Amino acid sequence: MQAKETLFADLVQGRAQQFQVPLYQRTYSWTEKHLKQLWSDILEQAEMLGSEEKASTHFLGSVVLAPSPRNDATFPRWLVVDGQQRLTTLSLALAAIRDHVADTKPNEAQRIDEQYLINKWNSGNDHLRLLPTQADRSQFTARIRGSLTDQDTSSGVATAYAFFRKKLVEADDPAAPQDVFRIEQAITSRLTLVAVTAERGDNVHRIFESLNNTGLKLSQADLLRNYLFMRLHTRGEHVYETYWLPLQGSLSNDELEQLMWLQLVLDGDDRVRRQDLYTAQQKRFEDLRTGESEIEEYVRELHRRGALFRRLLHPEEEPDPAVRAALRRLDAWQAAVTYPALMLLLDRRERGELDSSETARALAHIESFLVRRMICRVPTNNLNRIFQAVPGQLPRDVPVTEGLHRLLSSENRFWPDDAELRDKIRTAPFYQYGRWQQRKLVLQRLEESYEHPEPVDFAAAQLTIEHVMPQSPGDEWLRALSEEVADDETTEELHARFQHTLGNLTLTAVNAELSNHPFERKQDLLGGSHLEMNRRIAATEGWGVREILARADELADRAIALWPAPLRGVGRAERSRDWQLAHLVLAALPHGTWTSYGDLAAFLGSGAQAVGNHLANTPGVVNAYRVLTSEGKVSDGFRWATPQEAESDDVRARLAADGVRFTVTGAADPAQRLTADDLAALLADTDDDQADDEDTAQDGTMGTPGEETRAERFFRQLAADDSPETVEAVRALFTHWEALGGWIGHGAGHVTTSAYLMLGKAGGPGRGIWPMTLYPGTGRGGTAEVVFQYMAAREPFTDRALRAELLTRLNTLDGVDLPEGKLELRPNIRLSLLEKDRNRELLAETLTWFRDRWETRSTS
Repeated sequence: MQAKETLFADLVQGRAQQFQVPLYQRTYSWTEKHLKQLWSDILEQAEMLGSEEKASTHFLGSVVLAPSPRNDATFPRWLVVDGQQRLTTLSLALAAIRDHVADTKPNEAQRIDEQYLINKWNSGNDHLRLLPTQADRSQFTARIRGSLTDQDTSSGVATAYAFFRKKLVEADDPAAPQDVFRIEQAITSRLTLVAVTAERGDNVHRIFESLNNTGLKLSQADLLRNYLFMRLHTRGEHVYETYWLPLQGSLSNDELEQLMWLQLVLDGDDRVRRQDLYTAQQKRFEDLRTGESEIEEYVRELHRRGALFRRLLHPEEEPDPAVRAALRRLDAWQAAVTYPALMLLLDRRERGELDSSETARALAHIESFLVRRMICRVPTNNLNRIFQAVPGQLPRDVPVTEGLHRLLSSENRFWPDDAELRDKIRTAPFYQYGRWQQRKLVLQRLEESYEHPEPVDFAAAQLTIEHVMPQSPGDEWLRALSEEVADDETTEELHARFQHTLGNLTLTAVNAELSNHPFERKQDLLGGSHLEMNRRIAATEGWGVREILARADELADRAIALWPAPLRGVGRAERSRDWQLAHLVLAALPHGTWTSYGDLAAFLGSGAQAVGNHLANTPGVVNAYRVLTSEGKVSDGFRWATPQEAESDDVRARLAADGVRFTVTGAADPAQRLTADDLAALLADTDDDQADDEDTAQDGTMGTPGEETRAERFFRQLAADDSPETVEAVRALFTHWEALGGWIGHGAGHVTTSAYLMLGKAGGPGRGIWPMTLYPGTGRGGTAEVVFQYMAAREPFTDRALRAELLTRLNTLDGVDLPEGKLELRPNIRLSLLEKDRNRELLAETLTWFRDRWETRSTS
């Protein structure tokens, strides 16, 4: 290989030649961000051309070339192994300059064309000096040849060409130093490249792999595509046009990579990781000594399965109604983890091994497996392993649907049976587990089970989850609840134990009207609902623990009928998942925190006495001694589970060593106590950014004309429970945040809405970040929730030291004392503290610091 520094003009002009982008290369993908940066560099170099100072050129990057198999002495052809994005972009920029001057300086336009863009005396594809990959060829050819009739303007090539046409109009000022021909000169003679030229016989694919190891970072799909088409010496064009191009047009690069991984899994590789896709498939081909015909068969099969995979991504493309409905539910559940099993079912159906009714029944088993585990709070950490193993472990001696049922029912799958499902519907805090859309889907399916003759259109209805007995109960609710309290429990503990259970939850579109009203007022509103479950709630005389448990039993009957049970006697392991969940959350207790028996019991859906008995009699439970009474004292009945523990230290010394502070009365600091909600947050899925039932939107004016916007709703609710001074302080906070370059996102909640202080974009690659979420009060004053837990997954605040510095800065506010243990959680600050001028100043400084840290990450 040879490497030398060159200029674009030296590389492409001169005798007739062609630079060919191979079939296996990715399509043109530069975005406006890349184009803006290049344009800035071009203008800088154009200005230098008019300066007397001798300035250095700008290094653009490398171009790696290899001789084309179709090369000949009279017309050299080069494969662009690397650098096609740069060459394509510069060619489009020159085409835009040519077209910009075509009317006023036609001779100059012709010169640019012949020097850089075309081979004047060649025809067909050979007319182009740069020949892109087939997916981009028609768009690129149209711009180089100037034939833009009926061309797609949404492609990356078209977007880049339009970008330069627009920028040239902006820059076309004869009085300015960067006139259009200086821009041309800057492109052709001020942007340097390193041209690396391979010799005939060099292993070009090894060059790809080397580039990937030194910063290019091709995706797994890119690497495998390159490998496939380099192996197709004689059939490449046919395979590309017939199978690859349609496949590439129907799936994104990420989806295509996922399909390639699924193809390996369907072939029985139940251990391959997606990040190892390329290496695993390459090894498979080379172990089998695969030739061109086998490579073509692989791509043909990928093309066939691509149509099946699209049905998982777009269930509306599935023709059978029952299968389509099941796929839609799994898609709404965000069950991508089940794709290996779903692809196997669709693949076997297409091969004739099962019909659509059997496929729908098998999909019902998968849905039940997910839903029952979620209701019964079985951790999701092993779902990837379970479903990736399905194609390789499916029994061969029984029909597919029966085999899948048997496999998911087997040992260590933990598919809850009817008894466990019924118990958890009665006792588990359903509202605190799973993702909000999953909780909503469970309630939706239960409502649909009533088969009302005029069912609700759930796609159109703006339904959210409502607590019938409210989360912040007023005096009337508490008085009624106190009549059901047992001797060993307070009213507050009884409320905490049942408020989030499924029997107390429903769906409604009138959340704001229901609010925290007494049950008699809610009865009137629920009675007029179109949902059958709401009319049944309205028909009861009162609402307390007895009614919640009775409704739980009714919903359990429906859940058991909706979601099939596992098979019995398939070697299922018997163990208590309740206590496993307790052990998990206790092990996750951050340094400097403690919890109470009542808090842990409410989190588990258990009783405080049962929790105490289990901790006292179970050796080896991590952090068991950090479970105290609600007053922060060591329980009189506490004892170490083993003599070795008892000899090691006393409880208070262990707590102090773990950062727990004590008050003058000897009680653990209540500021360090974790409630049931805090415990739930410790094990929450931090990818589920918008918790509960809200979708965050930047547009504070959402809604039809005359309808209250989300921003207006937020301030109306804030004003209902906080002073005018607090409301104005929050408005000033929002103004400061927007001046920093942030924006205010508002949740869709009606009973309690929210406001997010956002930077960047929420969701997806390069997703945004927010330091806090503001909530209006519900009788207790508004709060600002500091989202340390979500920050921990976003750069640069994955660095715990930065989160700790943020906590320290917040603690300088008068009235704020956040313990270090809350760095893993989402602690609250009262908004009323912002009435103090100094607190507003300190918070503004803290938010500016936060923005600066994030922007440093964004530009590094």
